[in-house]
Amino acid sequence: MTIKPDFSQAIPGNLGKVHFIGIGGSGMSGIARMLIKAGHKVTGSDVRESKNILELRALGAEIVIGHDAKNLGDADTVVVTSALWPTNPEYVLAQEMKLPILHRSQALKYLTLGKKLISVAGAHGKTTSTGMVVTGLKNLGVDPSFVNGGVIAAYNSSSASGDSDLFVIEADESDGSFLYYDTAVALITNVDPDHLDHYGSLENFEAEFARFANQAGDFVVISSDDEGAVRVTKLITNNRVITFGFAATADVRIVEIDATGAQVSFTLEYEGGRYSTSLLIPGKHNAINAAGAFAVLVGLGFDPEKSLIAISEFAGTERRFELHGEIRGVRVYDDFAHHPTEVSAALQGARAVVGDGRLVTVFQPHLYSRTRLFAKEFAQALAASDEVVVLDIYAAREDPEPGVTGALIADAFADQQRMHYVPNWDDVPKAVAAIAKAGDFVITMGCGDVYRQVPGILKELGN
Repeated sequence: MTIKPDFSQAIPGNLGKVHFIGIGGSGMSGIARMLIKAGHKVTGSDVRESKNILELRALGAEIVIGHDAKNLGDADTVVVTSALWPTNPEYVLAQEMKLPILHRSQALKYLTLGKKLISVAGAHGKTTSTGMVVTGLKNLGVDPSFVNGGVIAAYNSSSASGDSDLFVIEADESDGSFLYYDTAVALITNVDPDHLDHYGSLENFEAEFARFANQAGDFVVISSDDEGAVRVTKLITNNRVITFGFAATADVRIVEIDATGAQVSFTLEYEGGRYSTSLLIPGKHNAINAAGAFAVLVGLGFDPEKSLIAISEFAGTERRFELHGEIRGVRVYDDFAHHPTEVSAALQGARAVVGDGRLVTVFQPHLYSRTRLFAKEFAQALAASDEVVVLDIYAAREDPEPGVTGALIADAFADQQRMHYVPNWDDVPKAVAAIAKAGDFVITMGCGDVYRQVPGILKELGN
C-alpha cells in the first residue's frame, strides 16, 4: 500500500530547497509553482513528462523523469503525495537522512498560514466549485490565492498567489487531509460514499465530514439535496450553516432550471430575492456547483446579484468536458468523472449538447476498491451512453485485487451489444474508431491516465 500522511511531522519555519516526489500532478505542481514564486528553489521527479512539468521547468524548477535516490540532491525538505509507494528510492533516502518529509497538504498549509482559508470538499464537484469561487472573487475585484485540483481555463493555471487575505483550496477528503487545514469557510459539495477503503465505513466517512464542518471558523456551506450531506448537516454544531440546492428548505434554492442546451440556465432564490443567469458550461450539476459557490460569496458579504454575475463568467477547468479535436465529424472530449454520480452527471451534461449524435464513452475505472464496491453503479451510470468502451483499472495507490478488473463493470452492463471491454491499452484507439461515426461525441472518462488515449483516438479516426 501507499504511504499515509504523517501529520506529526512539524512543518519547518523555512522549507529551504524543496524536492517534490511526483511533482507533475495538478495539486503538487500547483504547490510547487507557488513555492517558486515565494523564492524557494524547487526540484522534483515524476514518471513521465507533462504540461505541468514543462511549465515548472520554465519557472526554474529542476525536474527529472524517473525515480532515483540521487534525485534528492541537497534538498532541505521533501514533499510527497498519498499516491507514493513506501519503497520509492527518493522517499527511502529522505527517511534515512532524517529530512522533513511533508505530505502535500502540509506544504499547502504552510502556504495558507496567515490567510483566511476557504476549503472546498466533497466526493465530487470540488474542482469546478473551487474554480467558480475563485472566478467569482476575481470578478468581484478580489485577488485570492488559490490551489485547485485542475487548471482553471480562464487563468491557465491550477494555482496562483493573490494580493488579498483570501485563499481558496480544493481540500482532499480521500486520505483525511482536509481536516488538517485552518479552515474559515467550509464548502461541502456533497458527501457521496467514496474512499471507504480509507474510512472503513460510511458512518466514519460522514463523521469526518461533520468534523471538517465543525472546524470551520466562520461558516459552513453544504448541499441540501445530497443524502449524505443531509445526514452530515444534522451532525454540524457550527453556529452558521448555509444550505444550497433544490430542496424547499435550502437557504440558496435553485428554481426554474433549463439544462437542455450547451449552457445551463437557472434562477436562485436567496433571502427573498431572485437572481437568474446562464453559465458558459452545460449540465444540471454545474448549476448546483454554482449555487454552492454563490452561497460562499454571499456568506462572505458580497452582493447576491453581483455574485451570480461574477460566477457566470466561469469558463470551466481542464479535463471537465474538454474538447480536444474533431476528425471525420467526430468530436473527442475528455472528462475527469470517476465516481458513478460524477459519470451520470457528466453524461447528462453531454447529452444536452450532443443533439442527434451518439455518445461513445471510453471509461477507465480508477482504484480496485472503488471498482469492486461500485461496479453495478458504474454500469448503470454508463448506460446513458449509446456505446461504451471499458478499459482495465488504473491502480493508482492500491495493490491489485484478485478477480477485480474492468470486466466487473462490463459484465454488469445491461445491454452487452453496446458494451466493449478492451483491457489491452494499445487496442483502445482502433476499437473506438471502429465504433464512432460522423456526428458522434467520443468522451474519454476517468481520473487516471485515460486522457493519454485522446491523441491515438484522433489519429485512428483520421485513418
